[in-house]
Amino acid sequence: MWQNIKPSDKNLRYWQVGLLVVFLGLWQLASRDQQLAFFLGEPVKVAGRVWSWFMPLGIGPSLLFPDGLPGNADIYLHLGTTLLETVLAFGIGTVLGLAFGLWLALAPLAGAIMDPYIKAANSMPRVILAPIFAMWFGLGIWSKVALAVTLVFFIVFFNVYQGVKEVSPVVLANARMLGASQRQLLRTVYLPSATSWVFSSLHTSVGLAFVGAVVGEYLGSARGVGYLILQAEGTFDVNTVFAGIVVLTAFALVLDGIVGRIERRLMKWQPRTGETEKL
Repeated sequence: MWQNIKPSDKNLRYWQVGLLVVFLGLWQLASRDQQLAFFLGEPVKVAGRVWSWFMPLGIGPSLLFPDGLPGNADIYLHLGTTLLETVLAFGIGTVLGLAFGLWLALAPLAGAIMDPYIKAANSMPRVILAPIFAMWFGLGIWSKVALAVTLVFFIVFFNVYQGVKEVSPVVLANARMLGASQRQLLRTVYLPSATSWVFSSLHTSVGLAFVGAVVGEYLGSARGVGYLILQAEGTFDVNTVFAGIVVLTAFALVLDGIVGRIERRLMKWQPRTGETEKL
């Protein structure tokens, strides 16, 4: 029965918000037990921490937070550092993945030679590279960017590589019969074929770029949201830990939304799921 029910645009958002409200309500009820609250935190206090980060001192709903708002933190400095690391890693990893994916997909000999090395590098736990990057690039932003690039690169690379390989041989043969050069094939056949694969990988890469930046801040940094969360963990301040997670998640969704808007603009030629079902 459930598989035949399709969500409508009118009530889908209500169901999504309702699910969030139910989750927060159950969390708040569970946190009334002080032992559980020590490990799970309290949604109201988490919201208070986020409020105190982004609102000026002295501005806050004191009735909602009777224990008082937590101390104000320079969240803009920490968040700006993490966002800078994330955006740099996302951009560099995407460009490198796109370039290498196209190159190895269009050069069979080079692809065959590099294949075992690419697979070996992808199977390596990239977190173990963080100390090496710290030695190479120091404890500034570039060691975090390098770690995050290794996470983004392989996602984009394999999607681009597969997208180019999925090009129809019939389309290629027809284009060559019409006299298309290799550059024209790249622009009019290979890249359009790989575009949908690229954007599919970018939605995953946004989260991985954040992961790489935060993990790098965990292992050695003096600023960043990851550093802020690490400091809170050291004092068993679980509410600040969850507040940091909420902030990171919110900005990851914003970046993913930006990628989605760019995708819709560049992929106007591709029919959407709803339009396909109507046809």
